[in-house]
Amino acid sequence: MPGGKLRAFVGRFIRFGMVGATGFVVDSSVLLLLIAQVGLDPYSARILSIIVAVSVTWRLNRTVTFQPSTHGQVKEGARYFFVAAGTAMTNFAIYSTLLLLISGLPPLFATAIATLITMFLSYFGYSQVVFKR
Repeated sequence: MPGGKLRAFVGRFIRFGMVGATGFVVDSSVLLLLIAQVGLDPYSARILSIIVAVSVTWRLNRTVTFQPSTHGQVKEGARYFFVAAGTAMTNFAIYSTLLLLISGLPPLFATAIATLITMFLSYFGYSQVVFKR
């Protein structure tokens, strides 16, 4: 990867990480709110928190990280949610496994670990399927 392309990739990946951090804050905040204030169980709450976080990160990745695709917002949104669903299922599986295997693990820690692991899968899917030019 020549120097200019490498710099562009690194910059994009850093922006992706910042958007992901924002998504993590949204995900975690909604998760904790739904558990503590609404009384949902950690599994149902996580499904809803992921949906909210994906909506936020799509809009941010569209404008901050990758730029809008040439497919139009409807197709782009469908592609984004398709990729997000795959990574969310992986994320949820890791999250659930951690909660089942590690007694007393706070849901927030399980969320953080699952999110870090699936970050690379998400980047690849978004850059190659959703926003590829």
